[in-house]
Amino acid sequence: MFFKKKYILFVFVLCSIFSCRQKREVVQTVTSAPSKSPVATWQNSLGMTNGEIKNSKLYSFVTEWYGTPYKYGGCAKSGVDCSCFTDILYETVYGRKTARSSSEIMKACDKVNAEKIREGDLVFFITNGKSVSHVGVYLKKDFFVHSSTGKGVIISSLNEAYYKKNFYSAGRLKHSS
Repeated sequence: MFFKKKYILFVFVLCSIFSCRQKREVVQTVTSAPSKSPVATWQNSLGMTNGEIKNSKLYSFVTEWYGTPYKYGGCAKSGVDCSCFTDILYETVYGRKTARSSSEIMKACDKVNAEKIREGDLVFFITNGKSVSHVGVYLKKDFFVHSSTGKGVIISSLNEAYYKKNFYSAGRLKHSS
């Protein structure tokens, strides 16, 4: 019995250290997925003009996964964490695989200056106070999509206080050789 309790504590500590878990968020998010065409509705929700969204595959993917609950270590529509969501998005939309943890994904990127960030770039956050522990995919106009511990797959703004405070860097996945 003592061994079992010790094992459970060990697993809990590991999960706490290596997860995409974030501290409780108070954020302004885009609160509803589109009811009509994904591009038209996201364009409206994100305050964009006609024709500003050109990657319909990306926004269709976001629509399909929007609201999927967060699950640590999850990699399915029944529950997904931030790094797996990013990996599935990248494979589906861009035909490329990423790593399985936010810190490993960051290592596979070239750093991008915040002023030069573009759609499809990755945004990284330190939410545990120690190292990169959360990742999302940049959309446009400072919005990014990610799997949040509190609300699952959502779109948030880099201008929200929580994300401003915890933002670490942006990156662009390196080309494979």
